[in-house]
Amino acid sequence: MDKKRGAERVQPTREAPVAQPSAKRGAEHHKVDLKGHSESWLRNHSEVGKSALAKLLGTPVATVMTVAVLAIALTLPGFLFTVLSNVQNLTQGWEGETRLSLYLETSLSDEDADRFSRSLLMRDDIAAIDYISRSQGMLEFKKYSGFGDVLDAMSDNPLPAVVMLLPKSKNVADLGLMRAGLQALPEVNEAVLDLEWLQRLDAMLAVAKRAVFVLGVLLGLAVLLVIGNTIKMEIESRRDEIVISKLVGATDAWVRRPFLYTGVWYGLLGALSAWVIVQVAWLMLETPAQELAQLYRSQFQLSGLGFFGSFLLLFTSVLLGWIGAWTAVRRHLREIEPR
Repeated sequence: MDKKRGAERVQPTREAPVAQPSAKRGAEHHKVDLKGHSESWLRNHSEVGKSALAKLLGTPVATVMTVAVLAIALTLPGFLFTVLSNVQNLTQGWEGETRLSLYLETSLSDEDADRFSRSLLMRDDIAAIDYISRSQGMLEFKKYSGFGDVLDAMSDNPLPAVVMLLPKSKNVADLGLMRAGLQALPEVNEAVLDLEWLQRLDAMLAVAKRAVFVLGVLLGLAVLLVIGNTIKMEIESRRDEIVISKLVGATDAWVRRPFLYTGVWYGLLGALSAWVIVQVAWLMLETPAQELAQLYRSQFQLSGLGFFGSFLLLFTSVLLGWIGAWTAVRRHLREIEPR
């Protein structure tokens, strides 16, 4: 028997080390940065755009009919826009050759008339002068009028000397003031500025511009209605799909996106078709227009839509397609809600 009695001393035991928490298990928390969010956004839009185009190509008959209507509506303002641009280019050349004719007094001798025409060369507002004497004017009149025998029977030359001026300024107001100042000279019987027909032409061009603008607005509204009605029918055909998508938590923006891309594709295809039609029309008119210009000894050449006109046509059509689709979706998407 052990001699030691009483309470036994219990040696303290070491505590087991506390186990450290192990690595996280299951789904890890991942923070999406701005770059990843942008890439995901672009990837989603790219897929939706391709899907919308594939749906259009999957129904070629309906797509071609809709695009044809849009192309016709866009061709007319595009064609008229190019017509006005070419007419403006043509009239600019005419304005550059505007001349001022001075019919001198018949009492002036040839020496005085020639001296007066030379004095006009000292003016800063005149670029060139062409003097036509009385005898030279009579010879030309006999040659082109067909009344040579009648004029030969006349004892005196009734035609005045003429000074043709080429002004430096092309401004209508400056030309009017210049004509009035020359008209007041004692040597000048009459100063004629052949500008009234150009003013009438400018007025007609201004009216034509306004008419083309109004027509373009009306046809733009027609494009909106066509695309909006097409998107409306597509929404109705996919009503069940939209309801199911909303039931599983799809937002209106997510549901709206494919229809917006469909409207954009319609606008782009319609604009490209209209651009081709306008360019083909101008190619057909180019040769006859050049032959007509050569008859008048003109270097004028027809020009098509050009870069600015083409960009304006494409941008406007795509914008109209997007607006038409957005309007239709915004109006009819509210009516489709899961019950």
